[in-house]
Amino acid sequence: MKIVYIANARIPTEKAHGIQIMKMCEAFSLAGLEVKLVAPWRFNKIKESPFDYYEIKRNFKIRKLPSLDLIPLGLPKIGFWIQSLNFAKSVFFYLLFTKEKNIYTRDILPLFFLSFFRKNLVYEAHTFSTHFSLYRGFFQRVKAVVVINQQLKNLFAEKGVPIDKILVAPDGVDLREFNLKESQEECRQRLNLPLDKKIVVYTGHFYEWKGAQILADAARFFEKNVLFVFVGGTKKDERRFKDNNRNLKNILILGHQPHSEIPYYLKAADVLVLPNSAREKISRYYTSPIKMFEYMASQKPIVASDIPSVREILSEKSAILVRPDSPQDLAKGIEKALKSPNFSARISARAYQDVQEYTWQKRTESIIDFIKNG
Repeated sequence: MKIVYIANARIPTEKAHGIQIMKMCEAFSLAGLEVKLVAPWRFNKIKESPFDYYEIKRNFKIRKLPSLDLIPLGLPKIGFWIQSLNFAKSVFFYLLFTKEKNIYTRDILPLFFLSFFRKNLVYEAHTFSTHFSLYRGFFQRVKAVVVINQQLKNLFAEKGVPIDKILVAPDGVDLREFNLKESQEECRQRLNLPLDKKIVVYTGHFYEWKGAQILADAARFFEKNVLFVFVGGTKKDERRFKDNNRNLKNILILGHQPHSEIPYYLKAADVLVLPNSAREKISRYYTSPIKMFEYMASQKPIVASDIPSVREILSEKSAILVRPDSPQDLAKGIEKALKSPNFSARISARAYQDVQEYTWQKRTESIIDFIKNG
């Protein structure tokens, strides 16, 4: 069985979708498929090979297609649309006459054009388009729609997508990466983090809906013996986040770190925080955060926003769920995790037990079965 994975993304990238794309291609290949990742040529400051950058097995091929990339020239919006249309055109002519039987993507535009000529197309939805009516026919033509949570399945079904075409497949994690032999103390020494403080860790971007600022505001309720460590973000967002919180003495903003270092930051922590906002639909309903599964694999207590997208995976048995967008409630949840070691150990163990079902390998196996039997 052959599969072409189309990804209109800068590969490698510091953003989480790059991890998901590369991990999925690796897992598809480990499941016995012949895999080719088709991505655009883009300007990229990261010069490492994608396989080295993500520490991925070289068990699939990567093909870069021509793409007019104007985004680095200071034209983010119009540049994105020009690049997307250009890449969709390249994909269309590249795949129109190929013999590959299955084409998979999380980018609707290149698949839209192909859907008039090709079958066995699989679309992976990470959000719900406000322009759904323009693509209504497309969803009737594709073989399957993979969604990352039940909320998205319900939305697509309500809009007329046949329910037997829709598979719920949340994001996942590579458990091996988080099975560290190093102790918490050794991880802190490796990362030059203090040994005499309680450490609260957040990994990810600083977009408003991710809730990083809510966590920074929650840090104001703690003394200096509790250190809040933020790992991630682009250079631009990191500078803005530092400016907004320059008066806080108990936060450490480290910026983007190689993904291979993330397991060490998580094991160095006493508490991990998922402070997603409920103010935007993408956060409240559509997301399936990779960091949530990484937190679960790290066997550390999780404090998370009590929103529908998070509730699909976490519960009171596996995390401390708090009212979203409330620094006070978030602070209380963190304090509970820090002051109740037996309770924290119990929810951490349950989260680790639950995450065994959310590996990239199990995700790809369920998708393959769905494609074969659909």
